[in-house]
Amino acid sequence: MPETVDRQDQAAAPQLSSRQVLVVMAGLLLGMLLAALDQTIVATALPTIAGDLHSLSKLAWIVTAYLLACTVSTPLWGKLGDLYGRKFFFQVAIVTFLIGSVLAGLSQTISELIIFRAIQGIGGGGLMVGAQTIIGDIVPPRDRGRYQGFFGAVFGVASVLGPVIGGFFVDTLSWRWVFYVNVPVGVIALMVVAAVLPGRRGREQHKVDYLGTIMIGAAATSLVLLTSLGGVTFPWGSPPIVTLAVLAVVFTACFVLAERRAAEPVLPLHLFTQRVFTAASAIGFVVGFAMFGALTYLPQYLQIVQGVSPTVSGLRLLPLMAGLLTTSVGTGQLISRWGRYKVFPVVGTATLIVGLYLLSHLGPSTGTALASLYMLVFGVGIGATMQVLVIAVQNAIDYADLGAGTSGVTFFRSIGGSFGTAVFGAIFDHVLPGNVASALHGLALPPGVSVTSGATPAALASQLVAASGIAVSPRSGWLLLRLGEHHGDSRAALAGRLSISPEELGDRMTELVRAGYVVPAATPDDADELTESGRSAYACIFAASQDRIALLLDGWRPQQHPRLLQLLTEITHELARHERPGPDLEPAR
Repeated sequence: MPETVDRQDQAAAPQLSSRQVLVVMAGLLLGMLLAALDQTIVATALPTIAGDLHSLSKLAWIVTAYLLACTVSTPLWGKLGDLYGRKFFFQVAIVTFLIGSVLAGLSQTISELIIFRAIQGIGGGGLMVGAQTIIGDIVPPRDRGRYQGFFGAVFGVASVLGPVIGGFFVDTLSWRWVFYVNVPVGVIALMVVAAVLPGRRGREQHKVDYLGTIMIGAAATSLVLLTSLGGVTFPWGSPPIVTLAVLAVVFTACFVLAERRAAEPVLPLHLFTQRVFTAASAIGFVVGFAMFGALTYLPQYLQIVQGVSPTVSGLRLLPLMAGLLTTSVGTGQLISRWGRYKVFPVVGTATLIVGLYLLSHLGPSTGTALASLYMLVFGVGIGATMQVLVIAVQNAIDYADLGAGTSGVTFFRSIGGSFGTAVFGAIFDHVLPGNVASALHGLALPPGVSVTSGATPAALASQLVAASGIAVSPRSGWLLLRLGEHHGDSRAALAGRLSISPEELGDRMTELVRAGYVVPAATPDDADELTESGRSAYACIFAASQDRIALLLDGWRPQQHPRLLQLLTEITHELARHERPGPDLEPAR
């Protein structure tokens, strides 16, 4: 296995002056910044988006749609760059990303936002692959380390800072600026790349491997949905999850068959015969799993367990960023100076494992200094590993496969990130509600809160309806809250969530229909739609529910902890299955 960076590429890279390389580097870093930032920037905006677009049940898809589209499109962007030139497709990726950003900011429904986030993700995949591959075009192998290190630093820092920046825009402007902010940065990147980066001269005829692209995209989608929905939305042994597992296997097999027959495969199978590519892909999967899993839930720990604000939780992550930034840039400089790289992923992976072990010991009593040390170790491990893998692959493969090889490593890192986020989320969703619900039973809480003594769902419903000022019964108020949270679900789907029949749900809907809040569904497969007054009533009762939680939990604001808010909602739904508001409660006056 080679471990030096003295190998000469088979095709001459464009000759640029040092000044031109730095200018191009600035444009590429802006592209990487955009793609990495949008993976996490919406996190703190989710509660506000839920209230504005009247939907809670589909919030997770705002994040998942971006990550999934980014992951699935990665191999195609890499191969198109190999075939037709990277400058043009990097520009196409920027334009696609900007179009998705503007449309996402203009979204009027949650479904529109999810679709436009997917468009953003498609562009984001091209930005990440294009930026890393173009450096392989314009920089000699021995000098790539110092430049790739900056990409790793920007990627990691942007991922950590995303929630803080998103929270700032939500607090000072609007959640829509989380997407609009991409436009000026993207335009600058587009202008820089267009002005300085040389394009490919001449035209050649190529055949794009569309079948292979579809198969690998379908396999990745099935795997991500499997880990995202399994144990959370559907039980692990349920038909939908089993179906996704079967589809993942089938599509993977079909992908292998398609690549064997393709004239110019999107991800050439011969890359997997190279030990460097195989090892880098496997390590990249682990790094993505650990990094995105930790970066998603460390802020939750800091906000929920330590009780700090989103802004402070971002500041508490600075040691992680410091470790990542230092080793990412430092290893790149050392690789360029020594000409060797093998030691860094070995030491980095070991440090990463130690960091994860230390983070597993975080608890309510862990001090800030000790938690900062744990995060520092974890960041050092990520920084010493992530971008070195790209350097290793680019040095080991033929120049003709530069884009495919780079996108392959990025693809497996993204798949690992999707798995990490999903698996950590499944553990979080599965363990925390049970622990909290168990802790609540019999626990002495403020007056009116104890689950076993007085704070039944019926009482809570009465309090919420009274606080919101809506002239319906507590049972109908409770149902209105469910309708708003699951806006767009069919009557049959909503009835399934409430463990009742569609017919019984229709009967319970009568009061809301008479009040002018709901337009009833024509069939069980249609959705019961909220009228304008119904949406206003839902907003009132939703606000009352958040205020109630804040009152009971000593001033805690749900907007600061969207994940815990969702889990508390699930807990109350679970308790309500056993004791719903009674049918004979009178309307609140």
